[in-house]
Amino acid sequence: MLRISPALSVAFFMAVRRALCSAAAVSNASASQAYAAGMDAFKAGDLAAARDQFTKATEADAQAYQAFYSLGVVKERLNESSGAASAYKSAIAVVADYEPAIYSLGVLLARDGKASEAESFLNGKAAKMPKSAAVPAALAEVKSIQGDSNEAQQFAKEALKKNPDFRPAMVTIARDHYRKRRLDLALYTLKAILDGHGDENPARDKNNADARLLRGLIYREQNNKAGAIDDFKRAVETRPDLVEARIQLASYVLEAGNAFEAANLLEGALKYDKNHVLARLNLGDAYRLLGKAEQAKKELEWVASKDSSLAQVHYNLGLLYLFSDNLPGVTPKGSVEKAITELELYKKMKPKGKPGERDDTDELITRAKTRKAVLEEEAKSKSKPAAKPATTPPAKPATTPPAAGTKPSTGGMPPAGGTPAKPPAGGTSTGKLPAPGEKK
Repeated sequence: MLRISPALSVAFFMAVRRALCSAAAVSNASASQAYAAGMDAFKAGDLAAARDQFTKATEADAQAYQAFYSLGVVKERLNESSGAASAYKSAIAVVADYEPAIYSLGVLLARDGKASEAESFLNGKAAKMPKSAAVPAALAEVKSIQGDSNEAQQFAKEALKKNPDFRPAMVTIARDHYRKRRLDLALYTLKAILDGHGDENPARDKNNADARLLRGLIYREQNNKAGAIDDFKRAVETRPDLVEARIQLASYVLEAGNAFEAANLLEGALKYDKNHVLARLNLGDAYRLLGKAEQAKKELEWVASKDSSLAQVHYNLGLLYLFSDNLPGVTPKGSVEKAITELELYKKMKPKGKPGERDDTDELITRAKTRKAVLEEEAKSKSKPAAKPATTPPAKPATTPPAAGTKPSTGGMPPAGGTPAKPPAGGTSTGKLPAPGEKK
């Protein structure tokens, strides 16, 4: 299932691109140095190092509210929800009206199933910050997460009344329509953000990566391949840390046969979310196509251990075992037996396909069983001793020459050494094996 993390992406868009790129975010040299190192680590996808450096910045400067905020963003990426909430609260304790931290904390609480706490916190801030657009925008996202679309839309419109150019509220309106499957309304809103509606209503934010990701997802559902690829690609260019955009783009690239580029996109995604199941599933298949069988096996087995109910992982493992000849510790026969097991499991688990959709599972199982039979026959042939060539006693020399006018016998003896030996039992297989490294 597709995952969307509005708290992370919108919060990062709101603040990190602006404030966190400046050394002025902290007040002393030691904190500034750690802060800059944290930003460099984040851009490189080294979240553990970024967390450590942002922590050092907050220790060197207890008033570095933007460093606390950055620490919260990173901890949220690392699925350290409690630590992220604590960091956001620390930023707010320093600057009570710091909107990026307020927004992020409210939405994080809602995503963690603490909607009542999120509403109480945000309503308290709304009373103290009546001019803020960020607070009602956060309430809109919270209500949308709860499934209350009417309230979500009202809060988002309230945010836009206070600040007509507040982009996160615009994206929330589109996202809420998407969640409720009002795709036409979602696309209309996204067009206003990304393209505009004529000269009098120009694009509000044509480089908004969250909006491009959302529109790409809708285009994908509608089989608008070109539109989806373009939006995913531009989202990744704007925000290399946007995991979902990387994964979606990689799926199209992999489908086109470019396993190398797909692997690069997916490896980048896993730097920012190492436990993303779909990223690891597709990376395993990309590694298989690149001939990196051992790495493919590692990724796919990780996925199976996390979610064995995912049918696709068994299909991908079946392909790996059937078409890879260099899996360490697995014999050719063992490999083909595993392929049969995984493919038959996939066949039982796979969802019902669309009418006319091609399914090659039975064909692959038949191919695997044929290969197994060939391997067993070859093993039998090798286990039997080779037949000894037959021998014929040497012919006795003639003692009396044939009588004159008598024709010699036409029944000549076989050559010395007798008849040639027959081939070993079993004969020669006519079944064609896949060429080494053959890919599906």
